[in-house]
Amino acid sequence: MSMFKKLFGDANEKYLKSVSDLVSKINSLESDYEKLDLKEKTQELKKRLEKEPLDNILSEAYALVREAAKRTLNQRHFDVQLMGGIALHQRKIIEMRTGEGKTLSSTLPVYLNALLNKGVHVITVNDYLSKRDAVWMGQIYHELGLSVSCISHRSAFIYDPNHKELDKERDEKGSFKIIDEFLKPVSRKQAYQCDITYGTNHEFGFDYLRDNMVMNADQKVQRGLSFAIIDEIDSVLIDEARTPLIISAPDMESSKLYSEFSRIISQLKLEEHYELHEKEKAVTLTEAGVEKIEKIIGVENVYQDKGTRYLHYLEQSLRAEVLFKKDRDYVVKNGEIIIVDEFTGRLMPGRRWSGGLHQAVEAKEGLKVQPESLTLASISIQNYFRMYDKLCGMTGTAVTSSEEFQKVYELEVVVIPTNKPIIRKDLSDVIYKTQKEKLKAIVDRVKQASDKGQPVLIGTRSIEKNELLSELLKREGIKHELLNAKQHEREGEIIAQAGRRGAVTVATNMAGRGVDIVLGGNPSINSDEVKGLGGLLVIGTERHEARRIDNQLRGRSGRQGDPGETQFYLSLEDDLMRIFGGDRIKTMMERMNLPEGQEIKAGIINKSVESAQSKIEGMNFDVRKHLLEYDDVQNIHRSSFYKKRSEILNAQDKELRDLIFNLFEDKKPFLDKEIELKDKFTQAIRFVALKMYDMSWLNHLQELSYLKDRVRLRAYGQLDPLVEYKNEGYKMFKQLLENINANIVKAVQNVKIQENIEQPKEIVDKKEVGRNDPCPCGSGKKYKKCCGK
Repeated sequence: MSMFKKLFGDANEKYLKSVSDLVSKINSLESDYEKLDLKEKTQELKKRLEKEPLDNILSEAYALVREAAKRTLNQRHFDVQLMGGIALHQRKIIEMRTGEGKTLSSTLPVYLNALLNKGVHVITVNDYLSKRDAVWMGQIYHELGLSVSCISHRSAFIYDPNHKELDKERDEKGSFKIIDEFLKPVSRKQAYQCDITYGTNHEFGFDYLRDNMVMNADQKVQRGLSFAIIDEIDSVLIDEARTPLIISAPDMESSKLYSEFSRIISQLKLEEHYELHEKEKAVTLTEAGVEKIEKIIGVENVYQDKGTRYLHYLEQSLRAEVLFKKDRDYVVKNGEIIIVDEFTGRLMPGRRWSGGLHQAVEAKEGLKVQPESLTLASISIQNYFRMYDKLCGMTGTAVTSSEEFQKVYELEVVVIPTNKPIIRKDLSDVIYKTQKEKLKAIVDRVKQASDKGQPVLIGTRSIEKNELLSELLKREGIKHELLNAKQHEREGEIIAQAGRRGAVTVATNMAGRGVDIVLGGNPSINSDEVKGLGGLLVIGTERHEARRIDNQLRGRSGRQGDPGETQFYLSLEDDLMRIFGGDRIKTMMERMNLPEGQEIKAGIINKSVESAQSKIEGMNFDVRKHLLEYDDVQNIHRSSFYKKRSEILNAQDKELRDLIFNLFEDKKPFLDKEIELKDKFTQAIRFVALKMYDMSWLNHLQELSYLKDRVRLRAYGQLDPLVEYKNEGYKMFKQLLENINANIVKAVQNVKIQENIEQPKEIVDKKEVGRNDPCPCGSGKKYKKCCGK
C-alpha cells in the first residue's frame, strides 16, 4: 500500500464509509414501512418537498422503494444496492459487477427525483431494454403511485398494469412474457408527461433536436432536461460519443456522383496512389494518386477546377473502399447497407453514416445510391447530456475511463462492492505466433470443456471471425449456437440457454454487455451441477481496443458469487498486435522459430498488449475530445440560435408584433401589412420568421462543415485549426443573425395569405425529369422549384 493511501485512506473506501450511516437509517425504517399505504406516503413526501430539500427525505424514499420491490417483485435491495442508489443520487457513476442488480439500484434515485414532478429520463442501450425495464420496474413505480412510459423509434407507450397480472417468471427464451400487453400506445408528448420515461440516448437526443424545429409551441414533446440516469453509461457517453446525433433531409444533386467516384477509386493502388494509416484509421491520396485522378476525370488541377466539395466526395469514396469492410463494419441486407455497431455487435437499421460515407459504401457494393443528406440539426452526445441539470449512470466497467468521465462530464466513479465474494478465475492470456495456431488451440480448449459438460461462451470481434470459428467447430463435430447481428432472431433463447451443461455459444459483442447468463439455463436447471464443473468458461478470441470491452466479456461469468473461468487467446497476427505492437514485437516475430502450435511465453508480449490498449484508448479519447472541441463552438451558436428561435415560437401575439416591428427602421410598410392581413397577421409573421430561422440554420451548418475541412489545411501554415474555426465561425454566426433579421424584414413585406389554391397536376412522363429541366406541369419553372420541390 502506498504512503498516500496509508495516510489518507482509499478515496473509494472513504466514500463508502461516508454513506454507511444513511444505509443504516434506511434499514431501521424497514419493519415500520411493511404496514404503510405506499401511495399515501408518496403524496406526503411530495408535499414535504414544497418546503424541504430532496436530501431530507432520501432515507424514507429509499425505504419506501425497497418495500414496493418486495411487494411487487419479491426482491429486496441489498445494502450494496442501497449504496449504489445513494451514489447515483449524488451525481456519481457507479461500477457494479454483472448480476449485482444495477437495474434495481436505479429505482431508488429514479423514484426520489421523480417526486419533484419535473420528469426523470432513464436511458438504456436499446429499445427492448427500454420496454422491458418500463414494465419490469414499472410495477414498483405503480405501487408507489407514479406513472411510467417508454419511447422507442416512431412510437411511445405508457405502462398500464390493468390488463392482467404480469408473469414474473421468464419463459424458456429468457424473456418476460407478454411485455407488450402492458404497454399502451400514447403520443410522444403524453409519454414525456409521465413521472418516469425510459428510452435510448438517440430517442431523447433526436426529440430535443426536433423540438427545436417545430412551427408551433404545442408540437414540442419534451418538458425540459432535469434528471437523467444512464444504464451502461460507458457505452453511451464514451463508445457512442464519436458519432453526433444528426437530423437530415435528402440532397438529390450529389448522389449521382458516387458511382463515378467508386469507379475512379477502384483504379488506384495502395502505396502508389494512396497511403493507409491503420493506427489513425485514415487513408490519404499521394501526389501520384491526385495526378491519376486528374488524368481520369480530365482536369489540370482538381483542387482549383473542382473545389473542396468535389474532393470531399473523393475522400469519402476512398475511405469506403479501403477502411470499411463488409461483415465487420456493415452487412448487405435486402439491397441496403446496414451498419454494425462496433462496440455491441448489433445491427443498426435506419442509421446512416453522414457526410456521404454511406453513399460511398452503397456505390462500392453496387447498390442503388440513396440521396445524400443535408444536415438540418445536430448535436454531440456529450453536449446533449451536459444540458441535464443532473446526470448520473451505472455500468460494470467504468474505472478504466474515470479520467474521461471527470474531464468531460465532471462525474466521479465509485466502485460498489459485490454482495458475495468473487470466486471467478481470470486466467493469463494464451499467445500464439499465427492466427491459425490460435484458432486450433481455441477449438481444442472448447472440445475439452464441452466433453466434460462445462458451458462455454466464445467472444469474437466481428461477424466474419464469428462465422469462421463456427465452421472450425462444425468440422470437429462440436455442437454450438451462433449469435451475431445476422443471426439475431433467436438471441433471447440462445442467451437463456448459454449457461446450460455442455452449451457452447459463439457470439460477437452482442453477448458482452447487458446480458445475464444463468448457470444451468434460464429458468435455472441443475445450476449446482454446472457450478461443480467450474461454472461458465468465457474465451476471448482477441483483445478489444478498450479494456472495458474485454472486462464486459469477462463479466458474463462468475455472477453473484458463482464459479467461472475467463481466458483470452491471442496471436501476433491479431490487428491489435500487428498495428500497435511496436518494432520489438515485429522483430521477435521474424526471429521466432517455434514449432507449430507452441504457446509463446514472453512477458514483453503481455506488456505490449496492455500498452497497445492504453495507446488506442488515448487515441480514441483524443478523437472524442476533438469532436467535442469543434461541437463546443457549434454549441455556443446552437444555444444562442435556439434561444432566439424559441422567443419567436413562444411569444404572445403582442410580444411577437413588437419583436418584428423592432427590426424595421421605417414602421409604415409594416403597419400597412398588418392592416392588410388583419387577424392573420401574427400567424403569418410567426411562420415567416421561423422559416427564415430554419433555412438560415441549415445553410450555417453546411458552411461550418466546409469551414472545418478548410481550417485543417491551415495547420501546415503553423496556425491552430481550432482557433481558426472559432474565429471564423464567430464571424459567420454574427453575419447569420444579421442576415436572418434582414430576410425577415423582406419576407414580411411580401407575405400573402393564399387559401384553397389548386395545386398544378404533374404530367407523368416515361423518362425521369431532371431537377433543372422545365417542370412537366407547364408552369414554366424548373422542376426542382415546382413539382419536384
